[in-house]
Amino acid sequence: MLKPGSRWKSQVCSAEAVLVRPPKIDGVPQCGGVDMVPMDGEVAAATALAGLDTGCLVGKRYRSDELAMEMLCTKAGTGALGFAGTALELVEAKKLPSSD
Repeated sequence: MLKPGSRWKSQVCSAEAVLVRPPKIDGVPQCGGVDMVPMDGEVAAATALAGLDTGCLVGKRYRSDELAMEMLCTKAGTGALGFAGTALELVEAKKLPSSD
């Protein structure tokens, strides 16, 4: 089972991320459609899958409401963060009401 706060690095690019909320199902976070490895794990050179090479931005959160999963990108990369072959969606900042 994945734990909140666990750190992961990509095998397809320079991306790194922290798991904020683990998914409901077993598996490993992905970047570019390829399984990520724990920060202390060995990285094998891999190529991002077509359609999952849209990138991730540092400091941004990525979420899947369906899986109840959320990750925080700590180092930008060219692969899209995902899980089970599906890219996570970028969490947009909430709009604050204007102060008149």
